[in-house]
Amino acid sequence: MSAPSWAVAAREDVTPAWLGDLLGVAVDSLEVTQVGTGQIGTCYRLRPSGDPSLPASLLLKLPDPGSRELLAGAYRMELMFYERIAPTLACRVPEVHGARIEEESGHFALLLEDLAPLEQGDQVAGASPERVLDAAVNLAGLHGPRWCDESLTELPGLTLNDADSVTLLEEMFPSTMDLFLDGLGDLVDHETARTLRDCLPLTRAWLLGRPERFGLVHGDYRLDNLMFTPGGGRGEVAALDWQTLSLALPARDLSYLVATSLEPEARRGCEEEVVAAYHARLVELGVEGYDLATCWEDYRFAQLQVPLVAAFGCAYGSPTERGMRMFAAMVRRSAAAIRDLGTLELV
Repeated sequence: MSAPSWAVAAREDVTPAWLGDLLGVAVDSLEVTQVGTGQIGTCYRLRPSGDPSLPASLLLKLPDPGSRELLAGAYRMELMFYERIAPTLACRVPEVHGARIEEESGHFALLLEDLAPLEQGDQVAGASPERVLDAAVNLAGLHGPRWCDESLTELPGLTLNDADSVTLLEEMFPSTMDLFLDGLGDLVDHETARTLRDCLPLTRAWLLGRPERFGLVHGDYRLDNLMFTPGGGRGEVAALDWQTLSLALPARDLSYLVATSLEPEARRGCEEEVVAAYHARLVELGVEGYDLATCWEDYRFAQLQVPLVAAFGCAYGSPTERGMRMFAAMVRRSAAAIRDLGTLELV
């Protein structure tokens, strides 16, 4: 199958003429610089000149040529999010300047607003309670506007878990956890490993739990996928990387954010305030019949999101030195939250 005319695979293919065709304006010159270390695609910063309507800079996301067809569904989900879902929400995400996808082959190109001078979070280093609170309030802008919206199930690729759909995941989780813990080795302490293994028998009950509340779930709402006002403290937050969007208990994203971002002592000191701020924003956005006490219980219940996502993401991904340290930090913080909050007893 031949590639569409707009498909590009490498930096040298991103030319002024190519960008001009995609945007429909004249581009006289173009500076192209690779940014980030994406796992399922490549990102470039473009600095064009020419037509006065051109932004000073743009971000271009392209697929990884080696896994393009395998990941076509993830690319398709991200483009659908930006085109059909993001305009209905109240969370900060990049503006889209151009998007193309060929369904069969997985070729895609996504031109996004460059969010600079916002800075990317650092999953290994963690974050301040102030930044986590701001990220939680922005997260409520994802969940609140489409809270329990049945029309979401009509969108391609968005379905709710049922008994059949969780069977394969339940069967794979124990062996995946073995691969995960073996791969990280001494980076994971014995107490953390024991807590992670204690989660395994609860997989099915957790995946099917609390079906009366559902919404859009980012699935990987953590520091590396968030942009913040420079300098720390309170400020703007924007969320990136929407390939893993799903329908599930909304608190999964909240638990994932808080548990993976904060060292246990810091989390214990601020998590009630963070959950309360998230809940208050949901109420502002029109969510009814959901009190703070129930939100807190959902937060406790949803903590198993971290072991599940981290184990599968690490065990079957391409290992890097930073990636190993990142996953180790995430599950160490998460295991402490699971123990502190009594999550296993709650499930």
